[in-house]
Amino acid sequence: MDKLLCSIWKLVCAFLSLFVSITSFAQQISIQPYLQNVSPNSAVVMWQTDSGEESIVEWGDTPSLGNEAKGKSIDINFTSARVHEVKIKGLEKFTNYYYRVRTAEAVSDIFQFKTPPFANDHRPFNLIAMSDMQIDGNARGKFSEVVNEGILAYLDEQFEGDVPDNLGMVLIPGDLVQNGATYHQWKDHFFDPAKALFAQVPVYPVLGNHENQSVFYFKYFSLPKNGSPEYAENWWYKDYGNIRVLGLNSNVEDGIGGSDFQLAWLDKVLAETEKMEEIDFVFAQMHHPHKSELWIPGESDFSGGVVKRLEAFTEKTGKPSVHFFGHTHGYSRGQSKDHKHLWINVASAGGALDNWGEFEGRDYEEFTVTQDEYGFVMVEVDPDPSNPKFTVKRISRGNQYHCRDNEMTDSITVWKYEQKPRPPKGIYPKNDQVSPHGLVLKANDFVSDRKAAEHSASNWQIGTDAGFSKPIVDSWKQSENWYYNENQQKDDDLRDEKIFKMLDPGKTYYWRVRYRDQNLNWSEWSPSYKFEVIQKE
Repeated sequence: MDKLLCSIWKLVCAFLSLFVSITSFAQQISIQPYLQNVSPNSAVVMWQTDSGEESIVEWGDTPSLGNEAKGKSIDINFTSARVHEVKIKGLEKFTNYYYRVRTAEAVSDIFQFKTPPFANDHRPFNLIAMSDMQIDGNARGKFSEVVNEGILAYLDEQFEGDVPDNLGMVLIPGDLVQNGATYHQWKDHFFDPAKALFAQVPVYPVLGNHENQSVFYFKYFSLPKNGSPEYAENWWYKDYGNIRVLGLNSNVEDGIGGSDFQLAWLDKVLAETEKMEEIDFVFAQMHHPHKSELWIPGESDFSGGVVKRLEAFTEKTGKPSVHFFGHTHGYSRGQSKDHKHLWINVASAGGALDNWGEFEGRDYEEFTVTQDEYGFVMVEVDPDPSNPKFTVKRISRGNQYHCRDNEMTDSITVWKYEQKPRPPKGIYPKNDQVSPHGLVLKANDFVSDRKAAEHSASNWQIGTDAGFSKPIVDSWKQSENWYYNENQQKDDDLRDEKIFKMLDPGKTYYWRVRYRDQNLNWSEWSPSYKFEVIQKE
C-alpha cells in the first residue's frame, strides 16, 4: 500500500512539474493592443508579449471576426519580450471593425475601432489632444484618472454610441513617460493607464524632452514614415478627413540634430498642402512652447520658427492653423494677432503642475487664458463644405486646490472662411487738438451682420502718417486675459484706449482701430483720423 501511494505521489509531482514547465513558457500579453496609423483602408495594431514571435490579428466587421492578418515582432529589451506590429489591409472608409490579437496561447479580448473618412465625405469627427502625462510622485494615478474618469467618462456623457464613433484620434505632444530610457515606465506609466482608450482610438505622439530620444519610443510606435529619411518618425504628417496633422520634434535645442532637415521638410509639406483643396485646416503638434506664461525657461526659438511658418501658411491660403504643445504643465489658449492661428497648451495629463508663482512667468498679449490645472482638449471638426469649422474645448480636471469633474473652462470656434465684423468708426479725436497727457482714443460699438458675433479684441494704432507705415503705437487688447487667476481685462469694453506714450507737442498724428470677433475674424481698419498735440502750457 505504501508503495502504491508513493507511486501515485510521484506521478502527481511529475504532472505538476510538467504543468509548471508548460505554463512557464505560455505567452502573456504584457501591453494590451493599441492602435497606430489608421487610414480609411488600413490600420496598424501593436501589442507586447513577454515572449513569442507569432503576430496575428483576427478581425472583421462583426464580433465573429473571420479574417486574419499577420505581421512582425521585434525584441524590446534584450529579453524574451516582444513588441508585435500587424497592418490590417483592405478596409472600408468610415466603418467599424472588431479585432483581437494572438501570440500562440496569448489571446486578447475583442476590441473595435473605426476607419476615418476621406475629406470629400464631409463627415464631422472629434480628436483629443493632451500631453505631459509623465508620472508625478504626489499624484501617481493622475494619468489614469484623466483617461478613464476624464476622456472616457466625458465621451460617455456627451455622446451616444461607442468610443470609436465619437473620437477619431489622440494627439500627444510629448513627455509620455518620466524617462524614456526606463523600460518599465512605458508599460506601467503610459500604456496600462490608457489601455481602454488606445485599444479603440489610434494614438499619435511626438517626442518630448523626457523621452530622451529613446529607442523604446521608436519601437513602441509605428508613425507615418513620410518625414525626412535621415530622421524617420521624428517628424511626420497624417491626414484625417479635412485636416492635416503635423508631428514635429522640438528637441533640437536640447542637443538633438535635425532642425535644418525638419524645417526644410516643413516648408515642403506646407507648400504641398497649399495646393490641396481637400485640406481645410492644419494642426501641428510639438512639445516645446514658443511662449509660456507659466514657465518662461521652457520656451523654444525653434518653436517660434514653426509658428511663423504656420502663420505665413494661413495668411497665404486662408486655411486656419493650430499648434498644440506641452512642456509647461498647465493649459493656455492664445491666438496670433494677424492670423487665424491658435496656440494651445494641452497639458497637464499627469505631470506635476507648474502652479502660478512657482516659476518665472510673463503676461503675453497673445494668450487669452492660462490655467494651472490637469485636463485635456477636445477638438470637434465640422467639415461642412459651405464653411468648415472646428471648435476647441478645454475639459478640466482641476488642480490640488480646486477639483473639477470634466468642466469646460474654455472654448473657441474658428471658421475657415472670413465673416468680418463691420469696420468701426472713430469718435474721438477727429481733427481735434489734444493734450500731450492722458489721451484716450474712442470708437463706436462693435457691429457685425452675424447675430452670434461678439467683440473679442481691438487693435489701436497711432502713426505720423495716414498710411501707418511705422506705427508708434500698436496696442492689441482682448476681451479676456486670464493671468494668475484674474481677468486682467475685467470691465474693459474695448471701445476706448488710453495712450501712455508721450506724444510730441505741436505735432500732427493719425489714428485708426479695428475690431475682432470671438472667431478670430478681424474687421477692416476704420478710417484714418487726424489730431494735433497742443503745446505744453
